[in-house]
Amino acid sequence: MKTLRDSKVGETTRVVRLHGEGPVKRRIMDMGITKGVELHIRKVAPLGDPMELSVRGYELSVRKADAGMIEVE
Repeated sequence: MKTLRDSKVGETTRVVRLHGEGPVKRRIMDMGITKGVELHIRKVAPLGDPMELSVRGYELSVRKADAGMIEVE
């Protein structure tokens, strides 16, 4: 299982599944990260947290803990 956390800068991936429960999963979905959407990893902060993504035409920053809950292909 590959997660968004394991993806490298410059990669474009597609969301396969969201792990997590309750409010955490809901918050990720509210940001526009749902099954089947493409994510482009734009940048990663110098210490590795957070990651900047392009999702549905806008930029989004996601913490590594949340990125570990997003399964990608």
